[in-house]
Amino acid sequence: MFSLAVSDHFMIAHSFKGEIFGPAQGLHGATYAVELELRRPELDEHGLVADIGLLRALLRQVLDGLDYRNLDGEPAFKGVNTTTEFLAREIWRRAQTRIAQGALKTGGLGTLKVTLRESPVAWAAYEAPL
Repeated sequence: MFSLAVSDHFMIAHSFKGEIFGPAQGLHGATYAVELELRRPELDEHGLVADIGLLRALLRQVLDGLDYRNLDGEPAFKGVNTTTEFLAREIWRRAQTRIAQGALKTGGLGTLKVTLRESPVAWAAYEAPL
């Protein structure tokens, strides 16, 4: 299996509901490092997993929809705890939609994995077939 990964970051504000979250129940900020990784069993006709420039642009477009936002005020997240795990899947979903629309101009992709790092010692990921 071949893979290609790109990274970026974004900043948000949010709060959580539930005693399990302790002080994070209050409004707080987070800066996430994001890794987007594509995998495919064979390289395309150009010897690529995908065009790295297109993949970087796709990730930035997805993150632009979240960057510098208070997620508590976003209608799409009403009543949802926007945990690191949840956001990894949400970024995957938004990236998958763009890939399905042809943003990478290639087919034959296997899986997409999003890793979301909330600190140097804690992260979550979501991976699924495309």
